[in-house]
Amino acid sequence: MLTVATDPAHGDNVVGGTRVYILDSHALVRLGLRELLEEAHLEVVGESGSAAEASRRIPELQPDLVVIGAHLPDGTGIEVCREIRSDNPDLRCLLLSSYDDDHALRGAVLAGAVGYVLRQLPGTALVEGIRRVAIGESLLAPGAERAVMEGLYASQDNGKHIGLSPEELRVLALMGQGLTNRQISEETRFAGTAVKIRVAAILSKLGFELRG
Repeated sequence: MLTVATDPAHGDNVVGGTRVYILDSHALVRLGLRELLEEAHLEVVGESGSAAEASRRIPELQPDLVVIGAHLPDGTGIEVCREIRSDNPDLRCLLLSSYDDDHALRGAVLAGAVGYVLRQLPGTALVEGIRRVAIGESLLAPGAERAVMEGLYASQDNGKHIGLSPEELRVLALMGQGLTNRQISEETRFAGTAVKIRVAAILSKLGFELRG
């Protein structure tokens, strides 16, 4: 459970009881993040370097927030975020990205994440972004989801994403609305495994297997 208290000495919000899980393929990144977060009085309840391990451990540990590297040895951070939020739609995910561009923004929107932060940010700025997410803020600008989806549809119409089937376009639209995989399955009547396959195909065709 998240609680927010006011520090009278500094006049800012202090997050207490925030449980954070770290998922990144690089052990040194995980170590650095753990040290930064623990210094900021955030509780790191677990970490892993693979999608499979994270998908197994996160439901058991029940963190409030998951910080996820975009590229993993056995999947993408987007897919992990979507999978774990299918079981717990209230779980907040924040993507780590090496790039600050439209591609990173699209990834955050399609993941159902509350935003992304740059790996190379100074430690204080990185922790501040995580703190904002922990107290319930989104790092996505108002209207970001709509702008991203309009851009994707325009690219499809211009022939830049040839290969998205009608079923994939339907799933893409629901992803853009923030629906989890389970909710998409209920909406479309596609089996859960069929939704996961279509999500993976969409992400591959949009280039999310190519960058971290």
